[in-house]
Amino acid sequence: MTKVRKRSAKLLQRSLWFFIAATMVDPTGANAVGSSPFQQTVPNKQTAQANGRKGMVWIPGGEFSMGNEDPSIDTACGGHEKMRDARPIHRVYVDGFWMDKTEVTNEQFAAFVKATGYRTIAEIAPTKEEFPTALKENLVAGSTVFTPTPHPVPLNNMFQWWRYVKGADWKHPEGPNTNIKGREKYPVVQVAYPDAVAYAKWAEKRLPTEAEWEFAARGGQTGAVYPWGNELKPGGKFMANIYEGNFPVKDTGEDGFVGLAPVGKFPANKYGLYDIAGNAWEWCNDWYRADYYEQLAAQNKGVVRNPQGPDTSWDPAEPREKKRVHRGGSFLCTDQYCTRYMSGTRGKGEVTTAANHLGFRCVQSPTKSR
Repeated sequence: MTKVRKRSAKLLQRSLWFFIAATMVDPTGANAVGSSPFQQTVPNKQTAQANGRKGMVWIPGGEFSMGNEDPSIDTACGGHEKMRDARPIHRVYVDGFWMDKTEVTNEQFAAFVKATGYRTIAEIAPTKEEFPTALKENLVAGSTVFTPTPHPVPLNNMFQWWRYVKGADWKHPEGPNTNIKGREKYPVVQVAYPDAVAYAKWAEKRLPTEAEWEFAARGGQTGAVYPWGNELKPGGKFMANIYEGNFPVKDTGEDGFVGLAPVGKFPANKYGLYDIAGNAWEWCNDWYRADYYEQLAAQNKGVVRNPQGPDTSWDPAEPREKKRVHRGGSFLCTDQYCTRYMSGTRGKGEVTTAANHLGFRCVQSPTKSR
């Protein structure tokens, strides 16, 4: 597993872009809302091909409308971003598969590390040979950590609330003075894409494609705004761990949690998946391209079957960076800044970058024996 990382001062700044997705750019100029209406989701009738997998649920697969309408025109949803990288809405078919009920937890990741001796990217300091122009003080192991600001700030500069912390890693999510004792059931965070892939391989699983992830998250519903329906708080009840209060000053924890929450504390969606919105962002296997949905629409006039994502990465904000897709949003998502807990919305991240709100869950093909 390669240990190439970007930790020079210049690259540290660039790496922080991963979580904001399209919040600061208008990626493609793709078609506006209504360019392709949601059509009925048609789940497969196929049942699971084996006995239930421990900690996993069966996702039947089927045909659905993938993508998201422009949420900025609907004040009821609280969206302010146009999210043009999620359009045009298009028809997709995916085969059935198994998926982890929850995000991978600290105790599960610890078992992997104990069995293999694996060290995550954040735990290994880069070398002068890797980055000959970097200052010595920047060649330290660590990762990015959300840090609240002491007072309200304009939301056009994320460097105000994100910083690179020496010693931050999966065992010390907010820095060397923190740990995961008592947080065994919390999602593992501070994992980069290669770390998630390594765990999945050890567990005889894999990361989901973006299409698989969205089909599973929608839970068989057609075009719903959220994984649970069209209201953010049905009956006044929070359905996900997101950010309440004045971002980025103070999370008031109205949903019951300030910061990350243990897995499974909110209702599952209709397929039995917990925390499929909010809590921790989740890595997908696909490369991120802001224009990928446009490419699919141009190449396919009908249903796209089992899409595996584009062959290359392209983010107009950072065209030289290699990024993979994130899905689901996190405990930092808020209608003030980032509403990517909404179904069909997309995130992105440089592959060797981690943070204290980024984790993953795995899937497994039905033919895999256990």
